[in-house]
Amino acid sequence: MQPLLKVENLVKHYAARHSARSNDKLAALDGVSLSIAPQTTVALVGESGSGKSTLALCIACLEPPTSGSISFEGIDLTTLDKHQLRTLRPQIQLVFQDPASSLNPRWTALDIVSEPFLVQRRFTASDRAAKALQLLDRVAIPRRMAGRTAAELSGGQKQRLAIARALALEPKLIILDEALSALDCSVQAQISNLLLDLQSSLGLTYLFITHDFAMAAHLANQIAVMDRGRIVESGPAKNILCSPSHEVTRSLLAATPRFSESAAELVPA
Repeated sequence: MQPLLKVENLVKHYAARHSARSNDKLAALDGVSLSIAPQTTVALVGESGSGKSTLALCIACLEPPTSGSISFEGIDLTTLDKHQLRTLRPQIQLVFQDPASSLNPRWTALDIVSEPFLVQRRFTASDRAAKALQLLDRVAIPRRMAGRTAAELSGGQKQRLAIARALALEPKLIILDEALSALDCSVQAQISNLLLDLQSSLGLTYLFITHDFAMAAHLANQIAVMDRGRIVESGPAKNILCSPSHEVTRSLLAATPRFSESAAELVPA
């Protein structure tokens, strides 16, 4: 089966801060290769600063890579012009760690979920509202809350709202960048189960970015471990969780208080 997403030898350089030399570069990504099969979840695990979010931004076409390729359904995104990217970008959606930073606090839940339809000039006003209500239903936000502003919602409700908005344009790939890490454990469990339900019913593919191996164990089929801009270990989730081969992986596992080898039983088949 052809992967939905295939990243090969991706490099991303930024100008080094606090350097007197203008040609000094910081390698945020240093030859990253990764593939994701359709309707599966790959968890990308690593410490802050390892390059996870930079990789997410490159895949979502929000940052241009310095070199390498990003193939989505066999199309190399790095070769496309702005018009071609605008056509493909709705198929790849990002959900961030802090939904409050990506949701207009003065807009209602209905407005927020309707916005992608408006931007893409899809449907009539009444159809946009009807489809937005259906999306709120899908993420278990009661319709009575459709008129509430984002500022009036709890952290978990805001993240459900962000997921609903990400679903609006029927994407094939959703990148979840630490999307559960700001929530308490009970809300994390609820939303992770929602993500699994959505994947099953809609055929979604996830790139789940996290520093939490317990959540990776619950959600992922495959795990890739990043350190200093490189993927240092990858493979089936059970193999990574039960028989880690790289010292970085072993260190991250040891630092995950909720993880034990028994958590490997949670890995999706």
